[in-house]
Amino acid sequence: MRRIGFLLLPQLPLIPFAAGIEVLRLSNRQLTRQFYSWCLLSNDGEPVDTSAGITLTPDMSLAEVRDLDVLLVVGGEGTETYEHRATYKQLRRLSIEGVTLGAVTLGSFVLARAGLLDGYRCTVHWEFLEAFQENFPHLDVRKEVFEIDRDRCTAAGGTAALDMMLSYVSTDHGTNVAQAVSENLLHDRIRESTEPQRMPLNVRLGVSHPKLVRVVEMMERNIDTVASPHELAREVGLSGRQLERLFRKYLDTTPKRYHLDARLSRARQLLKQTTMSVLDVAIACGFSTASHFTKTYRERFRVTPRDERARARQS
Repeated sequence: MRRIGFLLLPQLPLIPFAAGIEVLRLSNRQLTRQFYSWCLLSNDGEPVDTSAGITLTPDMSLAEVRDLDVLLVVGGEGTETYEHRATYKQLRRLSIEGVTLGAVTLGSFVLARAGLLDGYRCTVHWEFLEAFQENFPHLDVRKEVFEIDRDRCTAAGGTAALDMMLSYVSTDHGTNVAQAVSENLLHDRIRESTEPQRMPLNVRLGVSHPKLVRVVEMMERNIDTVASPHELAREVGLSGRQLERLFRKYLDTTPKRYHLDARLSRARQLLKQTTMSVLDVAIACGFSTASHFTKTYRERFRVTPRDERARARQS
């Protein structure tokens, strides 16, 4: 028998939460016995609003729960700035009691702030990966769909929670049971923990030209460096003019504009998701001065970096 607790944080997304519970429910049905049980928790035992506006009623508060095998922290947008010392204290208590601790989507931020991911592999949703690494540079953060490392487990969000829970079912009862549950959910393939979160770049771009894809990969890997189109073109054996033509043909923009937009988008994420200073964000995204960054950012988003951060905090 295994008992799993789901700690619900404000604005949690429904898909990873429901996916986790459905795997447990269908596993019980497949086994024709109640091997898995679960309970819903909140910090104070009060109802929690999800990102979809649906309110979930917990069974009890985190402080009241006992006899758990696994606790999963389920967090959505806003969890990246969530601070709650009483929660950290209870999570540490559960860790001492031998409970496996895990997180879904942005719940990893809470485990990290509690010091409960130190020395473990972990992951978080790709959209917040940069912010997570900036906040916790000492952690071993991976880009895969989920990570199971001894008594810690983290899933990136969305259907990654389904794959992680199916991995546990496979360990408990074998691949046949896990595959039967996966098929019932119309999930055609159980992903391994080593698989990446994001679609291949060529699929995301809708482009198959290999040299264009390589240049975009270089741009995304080197957000903090501004390379000229001619330098990038030379790296893939093209002339600057040929590269310009490829960008206009397939992406309806120029190499310089594409890289600038990528740098500004990364800057916007860091402003919203971290406490980095505006100057540090500017440098991390390839701008030499805060004033140049502010001017360029305002031209692109019609708001200054400082006002962008203030809006994010208010929301």
